[in-house]
Amino acid sequence: MSYMAKLNSFEEMQIWQKSRQLAKQIFELSNSGNFAKDFRLRDQINGSAGSIMDNIAEGFERDGRKEFLQFLSIAKGSAGEIRSQLYRLRDRNYIDDKEFDSLKADTIEISKQISGLMAYLRRSDFKGTKYMEEPTEGYSQLTNLKSET
Repeated sequence: MSYMAKLNSFEEMQIWQKSRQLAKQIFELSNSGNFAKDFRLRDQINGSAGSIMDNIAEGFERDGRKEFLQFLSIAKGSAGEIRSQLYRLRDRNYIDDKEFDSLKADTIEISKQISGLMAYLRRSDFKGTKYMEEPTEGYSQLTNLKSET
């Protein structure tokens, strides 16, 4: 796909949508079985999952490339946190190997997409709408970020 996507909101970004889905999966998992009683780990992994989608959203809304990169970096770090926490879930028998592998793969995919977006932004001459004399809506120069749904 090689079209120019005009993004007016972070909700249109496939990477944010995938992050939201991961946060939902983790929340649902954290409210089941013995995991629901491990309050600290439950709250920690839910916070990490929310941090990915929230930092993507906040960075987008800042309307500046450098700030977006900073928030994407935080989101990527949160993805790493989730992967580490997934090992603790498996080690404590809160999830089986199949659930672990699926959630880990989803988290790695999101992390790779964040890295790809960061690489694109670093190469881009677009500084952000807040630096334009007449701001346009959204990041009209970002490509391949709009969801096909």
